[in-house]
Formats: sequence, C-alpha cells, structure tokens
Amino acid sequence: MDFDVVIVGGGLAGLALAAALRRSSLSVALVEGSVPVFPDGWDSRVYAISPANARFLDAAGVWQHLDAGRMEAVRAMEIHGDAGGRLDFSAYGSGVSELAWILESSLMQRELWETVKRQGNLTLFCPASPQALAFAPDAARLTLDDGRSLDARLIVAADGADSWTRSAAGMVARFDPYDQLGVVANFATELPHRGTAFQWFRHDGILAWLPLAGNRISMVWSAPENQGRELLALDHAALCARVADAGGLRLGALQLITAPAGFPLRLMRAPQTVAPRMALIGDAAHTIHPLSGHGINLGFQDARVLAAVLCDKPGHVDCGDLALLRGYERARMEEVMTLQTVTDSLHDLFRPTTGSLPRLRNFGLNLTNALPVVKDLLVRYALAS
Repeated sequence: MDFDVVIVGGGLAGLALAAALRRSSLSVALVEGSVPVFPDGWDSRVYAISPANARFLDAAGVWQHLDAGRMEAVRAMEIHGDAGGRLDFSAYGSGVSELAWILESSLMQRELWETVKRQGNLTLFCPASPQALAFAPDAARLTLDDGRSLDARLIVAADGADSWTRSAAGMVARFDPYDQLGVVANFATELPHRGTAFQWFRHDGILAWLPLAGNRISMVWSAPENQGRELLALDHAALCARVADAGGLRLGALQLITAPAGFPLRLMRAPQTVAPRMALIGDAAHTIHPLSGHGINLGFQDARVLAAVLCDKPGHVDCGDLALLRGYERARMEEVMTLQTVTDSLHDLFRPTTGSLPRLRNFGLNLTNALPVVKDLLVRYALAS
C-alpha cells in the first residue's frame, strides 16, 4: 500500500498532524497500537493549551467540538518563590481574554480520534504495531506486525519519547533524567479558584495547581523521587491535607477526585529531527520539564509547522525530500531550544541550596514582577507558543 505520509503514533501530536492534513491532496496513513480508552470521570493528565494552539486546533476542525463544560480559561497566574519572591500575570493586564486553556488530555484525544476516523484522505491502521523500517531512495517501507507493508514518501515518528520509529531510523536522542517524579491528581476545592493558576517553587519540588471547570484543580507536583513516592503512598485524606497545606490553604480544603499517578521526569534532546524520508514530532523530537506547561504546546506547533510545509510544497517536490524537511527543522529549532534551555535553567536555579542564591532568585522574581514591560513580553511569547 502506497501513501504520501505515514504517521506512527496516535497520541495528541500525531493525531493533530493527521487532522491538519485533512484538506490536503496527500494520502495519509496513521498507525496506532491500540484503540484509545477514555476515562469515565476526570482525566488526571491535564494540559495548559496556549491561545496559538487553540487556534491551530480550531483550524484543524477540533477545538469547536470540545466540551466547553470541561474546559477552563486561565485568567491569572501566581508564581511564588521559596523565599518571598512572587510573579503575577493577568490576562486583563495584558489585554487578552485568557492566558491559556486548561483541559484534559482525553478530551482532546477523543475529538481528534473521531475527526481522523472520518477523514477522507486518511487510512487508519489500528490496532497495528510497526515491526521493521527500511529506506530506499524513492520511498520508505514500514512493515506491520501482521505482515502488511506500507510504502511512504515520508514517515513521521509521533510515538513518544521512547520512539521505536526514531530508533529504527537510526536517529539518536540524548536523555538527561531529573531524578524527579511528576505526581498528578485532581481535586475539588472548598474555595473558587477564579481561573487562577498557581505555582510554588518549594524546597521539596515545584508544585502547580491548574484551574479546572467548576471548583476543581489539577495538581502537578514535580518532586524528588523519594518525595514523589511518599506522596503516592499517602492515603487520600493525608494526600489532600498535604497538597492543601503545601499551597498555603489558598483554596481551602481539598477533596481528591482522581487517584494520584506519577511519572519520571527527564529532558530529551534529539540533535536531528529530520532525515531523508523521516521527521520527528512531539515527544519523539523533544521533551521538557513540566514547570513551563509547554510540552504538548511544542508538539502541536511541530504538527502545525510540518503540516504547513507539506501542504505548501510545490507539486513536483517529494514529501520526503530532505531539503523540504530541513525547512521544518529550522522553523522549530529556535523555539524548542529556547524553551528547553529556559525550563532546564529554572529547574536548576530553584534547586534547594544555601547561601545567597535563594535571596537572589527570589529578588529576580520580584524585580520581574515590578517591570510591566518585561512581564508583557513574557506573556506575548507564551500566547504565541
């Protein structure tokens, strides 16, 4: 079977790329190992979606179909240092309607999945797993576990940080573990959050509360491994008390509505994100620390830019042409490197330490908070990412 583009991986980035190609003349295949299973209640995996990516998903025909009752706009942000520092952002102060949207991963994946299932130029192979990948001058061949072969002008790896496709293509990646667990859970709150996101840089990690629809929040606690395992071992009442106390009881008492889960945090850099007939997107191309909330936003922007490159190419140019793909790589390089460097540096800066560094880093937060022009520049960058 012949295709212009074969996407390996039906996560958010892979599905978004497929949906973004729906109006193109390209023939597309999507290979996914299993049909997604969606939770009955609230999903503990929650993302902050930038306005730029909300517009991208809208253009892909997805955003307008999401359940608005399960989405929450971020109207304000409070960032607290570990020694009195504070940085505040406001949508109103920046002249925008919202800083971000908070919504569940499964909410987006469900709508993206239904969108691509109906897509006229897409063939879905699910459940199916890749078993072999070979390259020839004029095409790449992906062999599936059931023996079928897919010939493609371009293979796109969208199968996560431990990408089989990236490895099979001989493309390398460097992993730097943070020795932290990202502990996630959702809570009902006693007091209204009023669309405010909170973040605390603490001696025991970085704690974030993201506002969910209603009086609910999603927690992400990036904690040292021992601390993370301790949080996961707490009974529900003790975890609620611990998280509420860590946030200074800002939203009153908390009640757990999804069981906590933990995942190891690591930085991943791929020196190359393209090769002849190959492109990497999403976590297959890069990962970052969750303190910035930009992980999936980077993946969506990968999908947007690659889709634009493929849709805008001249008709005589091959989808897998390396010169074409390098245009995608160059377009994404600066933003990815900037966010990886900034988040990694912030993680290092706020590690527990003694001496004058705590005072200096908290002074930096307060100084930035006192400079409206600098704050507005930071907001504008985040809105466009």
